[in-house]
Amino acid sequence: QVQLVESGGGLVQTGGSLRLSCAASGLPFTYYAMGWFRQAPGKEREFVAGIRWSGSIIDYADSVKGRFTISRDNAKNTVYLQMNSLKPEDTAVYYCGLDQIPSRVLGGTAGYWGQGTQVTVSS
Repeated sequence: QVQLVESGGGLVQTGGSLRLSCAASGLPFTYYAMGWFRQAPGKEREFVAGIRWSGSIIDYADSVKGRFTISRDNAKNTVYLQMNSLKPEDTAVYYCGLDQIPSRVLGGTAGYWGQGTQVTVSS
């Protein structure tokens, strides 16, 4: 059974930092692309960042470029999202998604999803 478990969310002030983690189990993690997505209240889920199995970056959303960094540790079956210079508009539930095909991660149609972790940025 495939499981993706996100952690690291919380409440932070504007300008602060958080690091999200997504631990995968139940599949050969090394061969999968991973992505981070977010959904704010009343809005659709949007792509934030993606990374290929090799560690090369798929892309970042324009709104987070220069502030967020995605990385992965294949030995730990974990993908990370380092979020710096956080803004109130970054407030959302953050999800990780996983798929063998990077374009599905980029397009938000990944085959596997975590349950989400709440990030709240106060002004």
